[in-house]
Amino acid sequence: MSQGRLIPRDRSAHPVAYDPQYKTSVTRSPSLPLLSLESTPTEETGPRFGHSDLGALDHDLIRNWTKGKAEAIGERILVHGRVTDETGRGIPGALVEVWQANAGGRYRHKKDGYLAPLDPNFGGAGRCLSDETGAYAFFTIKPGAYPWPNRGNDWRPAHIHFALSGPCFGQRLITQMYFEGDPLIHRCPIAATVKDRGQLDSLVAPLDMSQARPLDHLAYRFDIVLRGRRQAWFENRPEGM
Repeated sequence: MSQGRLIPRDRSAHPVAYDPQYKTSVTRSPSLPLLSLESTPTEETGPRFGHSDLGALDHDLIRNWTKGKAEAIGERILVHGRVTDETGRGIPGALVEVWQANAGGRYRHKKDGYLAPLDPNFGGAGRCLSDETGAYAFFTIKPGAYPWPNRGNDWRPAHIHFALSGPCFGQRLITQMYFEGDPLIHRCPIAATVKDRGQLDSLVAPLDMSQARPLDHLAYRFDIVLRGRRQAWFENRPEGM
């Protein structure tokens, strides 16, 4: 694949900080010009993660909350993909962290007041490392949609939060994964802050029946591209690592 010229930062791909349809952005958006600060040695040099830092069930959200003693309730899925650079080369050793709501759309968080019940067997968080080819995978329960107090009847589509960490704190990137065919994606004010349809589509994982297991689980593929023409959109750094 031709690398082509250096791709400059595309500021138009980043959502506006102030969007009246996303009501909390009205009070949270900055009112003064942003400042650029120098990074510190801590941000530039650490940490590095190895397989010894991860538990045996960290990648299995279905069982990791109970340490394998019981399984979470809901639609079982495999989420997998590759972390690559703009030329398609795999990024090995990237820490991939995920967190999500349970099958009923409720987070295990003391401030989540949604009336859906908590699943006693589901914690909603996990992590894994990409292998030498950049591939990663984890098992989980497909999260449910949930309402949020924005306008009169807004619902968040089913989604999984992703955080990727490179070899230092300064390379931590955060994004979300949505599911193919979810009608709530294009009704969500948060998703709508991504004005470029192509950028939003890069956050939608297609169903991957080649990795589904009969009578066990479906699979979704979510490839994460850092920088370049096909890069995934990141909340905190639109130009990638």
